[in-house]
Amino acid sequence: MRWTGVLILFAVVLAAGWSLPDSDLAGPQGRAVGVQTAPKEPASVEEDSHDRGSPSMLARQGDGHFYANVEVDDAEIRFLVDTGASTIALTAADAEAIGLSWSEEELRRVGRGVGGEVLGKPVVLQSVQLGELSADNVSAVIIPKGLHVSLLGQSFLAKASRVQIENDVMIIS
Repeated sequence: MRWTGVLILFAVVLAAGWSLPDSDLAGPQGRAVGVQTAPKEPASVEEDSHDRGSPSMLARQGDGHFYANVEVDDAEIRFLVDTGASTIALTAADAEAIGLSWSEEELRRVGRGVGGEVLGKPVVLQSVQLGELSADNVSAVIIPKGLHVSLLGQSFLAKASRVQIENDVMIIS
């Protein structure tokens, strides 16, 4: 049953990008990448806070993905780093943790998947910071149902001068 949910979520996120190529959610190729539940072990983030401009280095986790603890509007959120997602997507719990709210009336169609429409609320995050990389007024969307881990997408990652994978380590600078 758990894998069924993951597959449905993958299809929803993938369909969101394809079905909305002109929206804020579609990437340069008009698609988004699916997600899985974050592993329980902590992400390995190596940073030298004394060296301005030092890259964030994220170790590939057991599920094959990269995760990062990111400061968003003065709160720390655990993200799956999704280079194929065009925007940051927040779970309901993570949105609430940074003080964002929504009502059913504010939700609009942000995609379509096997299970039907995906509803969300577009928002703007005041500040997002991963290591030395930071950005203000970053586009995001709250997905209150069906998203099990927040996605760190291109609305933030595009601010980096380098996003690269070498030997199971993602380097973001």
